[in-house]
Amino acid sequence: MEFFTSLRTTQVIYIIVLLGVLVLLNTNGVESRKDRISEWFEYSAISCRAHSASLEEFGGVADGITSNTHVFKAAIDHLSQLAPYGGALLFVPPGKWLTGSFNLTSHFTLYLHKDAVLLASQDESEWPVIEPLPSYGRGRDTEGGRYSSLIFGINLTDVVITGENGTIDGQGEPWWQKFRAGELNYTRPYLIEIMHSENIQISNLTLINSPSWNVHPVYSSNVVVQGITILSPVTSPNTDGINPDSCTNTRIEDCYIVSGDDCVAVKSGWDEYGIAYGMPTKQLVIRRLTCISPFSAVIALGSEMSGGIQDVRAEDITAINSESGVRIKTAIGRGGFVKDIYVRRMTMKTMKWAFWMTGNYGSHPDNNYDPNALPVIQNINYRDMVAENVTMAARLEGISGDPFSGICISNVTIGLTKKPKKLQWNCTDVEGISSTVTPKPCNLLADQGPEKISSCNFPEESLPIENVEVQTCSCNAKL
Repeated sequence: MEFFTSLRTTQVIYIIVLLGVLVLLNTNGVESRKDRISEWFEYSAISCRAHSASLEEFGGVADGITSNTHVFKAAIDHLSQLAPYGGALLFVPPGKWLTGSFNLTSHFTLYLHKDAVLLASQDESEWPVIEPLPSYGRGRDTEGGRYSSLIFGINLTDVVITGENGTIDGQGEPWWQKFRAGELNYTRPYLIEIMHSENIQISNLTLINSPSWNVHPVYSSNVVVQGITILSPVTSPNTDGINPDSCTNTRIEDCYIVSGDDCVAVKSGWDEYGIAYGMPTKQLVIRRLTCISPFSAVIALGSEMSGGIQDVRAEDITAINSESGVRIKTAIGRGGFVKDIYVRRMTMKTMKWAFWMTGNYGSHPDNNYDPNALPVIQNINYRDMVAENVTMAARLEGISGDPFSGICISNVTIGLTKKPKKLQWNCTDVEGISSTVTPKPCNLLADQGPEKISSCNFPEESLPIENVEVQTCSCNAKL
């Protein structure tokens, strides 16, 4: 009694809450877990957690048939109470865990065992409908709202979604069929979407068959995406790989992506809605990726770029059997800007175009866009690249009266297919320079000669996100 009397009131409250939570965690499902073994493992994360629990401790059933949506929600709700005490990890054991959409919490880790599969429910009632993104004004597929993503979070800090390459299966075929048939009531869900958040890690997972985009950090900062494998049928609609959207300080690295759309699509809002929201994507690092996208781009900037895109650094990229290596997509009415883009050490194999820029990507959310809102495209730098089996080197189409300027291409060798296009560089309304580029660029990219091969400089100073390090964490989980 003297001990409790000496404590402050707030300390007593914290102890009572913690004891209550620990009782809940240690009494929930005691009978079902007494024969289980513990598995100690290590993993890499930006933050380690003081506490952990298994999904089975909350009544989860891994038969691929029983819905676990309420189980995920209950587990995360309970574990959220441990945020003041070092945070918590939710362990997803081996098995097939059917679930609809669920929300994460702060100071939290979701960890998938290598033999764990999250199966996205095909029951639309398990997908809450939420408001469209304010920087888009409407859903991407239809007017109005959108289905919440499978794994969703808003206004969070310090969140890790990771594993040992456990699988998240979006079971997207019914969604693709409805999209193609024009039968969707709302925009399709994504697999992972984190909004208005900071200090986020998404790593070491395999994502397959997403209904639409796979990974979508939006209005967020300090985001690390690494070691992700994304596999989508190449004919699946809009199954973009990773889409940083109005984000600051983001790092995407060491990923393998097969996509029905862009492998990485950098975005910041759509026409008048993106202009009004005014939140650019900036300070973005993309490195060590291997991508396949036969009908789209390996790295796309836009087309929704009305809030602006600035300071993107991509390096050590391998593109295979893709429509274009780097593509800038914009249009009259977009406004905004794409500037200070740096790409180096890219290897391309079997491409339709190595480079593609277009100012005529004309999809609009509605007819209220401002025809005088012209995008600014400037300081675009490509260097140290090799390509083979390419149909056409470049298609560079600016906007009449609004040319794309400051384009620099140096030390690039493009090997052509057996039946290449007769015109290899199609350039209109662009301005820039080139040095040591084969085949020879168009006259609008004036050849500066081999002495300028070091043009198109890649920034030497690092961005803050490059200095964010993961640490080795350990966990003792019940199997």
